[in-house]
Amino acid sequence: MKKWLTGFSMCWGMFCAIPNPVRRWDEGCYRQMLLCLPFLGGMLGLIWAGIGFLLVHISAPGPIFALCMTAVPWCLTGFIHLDGFMDCSDAVLSRRDRARRIEILKDPHVGSFAVICLVLLALTGYSVWSCPVESGKLWALPLLCAAARGASAAAVLGFAPLESSGYKSMEHGAAPAIGALALVAAAVALGVWLPGQGILAPLAAAVAAGIVILLLRRNLGGMSGDISGAAITLAELAGSAALLL
Repeated sequence: MKKWLTGFSMCWGMFCAIPNPVRRWDEGCYRQMLLCLPFLGGMLGLIWAGIGFLLVHISAPGPIFALCMTAVPWCLTGFIHLDGFMDCSDAVLSRRDRARRIEILKDPHVGSFAVICLVLLALTGYSVWSCPVESGKLWALPLLCAAARGASAAAVLGFAPLESSGYKSMEHGAAPAIGALALVAAAVALGVWLPGQGILAPLAAAVAAGIVILLLRRNLGGMSGDISGAAITLAELAGSAALLL
């Protein structure tokens, strides 16, 4: 139990901008940290949904609602997943050889491709959340956040990492990834109980995360935290689109 508490504390401290009241760190708990990621996603999704319900309750203007719902998931995570999305955009769109792409991936400087992709991502998110929304559908947000992070955690646990990845020393293989995949399946299954076609949001998020991970992993030659962040960012967008469109 102590390892799981430490893992959740590590997960909270690394992937959430809300101050962590209990700070713990143990490099031997990376697996538990990643398996706690879907639960943290569910918590962040509840906050995201709560803000949405509040905006609907106060009859916030459409542009304000769209802006807040686009920005909230980025702000709650301290932009860490968005950073991975931008890094991957710079690396992949550079169209250099693989060794150079990996160098660009780890380069702390922001390139033009990252800026262009960020603008397109923000515009797409704003457009999606500008669509009419039934407040009851917002209950799907915790599930889509959990599904996106479960798929990402499964990939980090199951696939061989890049040489430069911070997860290189961690155990990898099919067995460690099964738990994360089970959490993805649970998040999707719970969508059956949501109003309308609520199952589509977590399902779309999981499928989008899987596609992004496979494409980026093939392009870069391994798994990394940046790929995980890019997958979560795009999966949340895909899940939101399935929720609203």
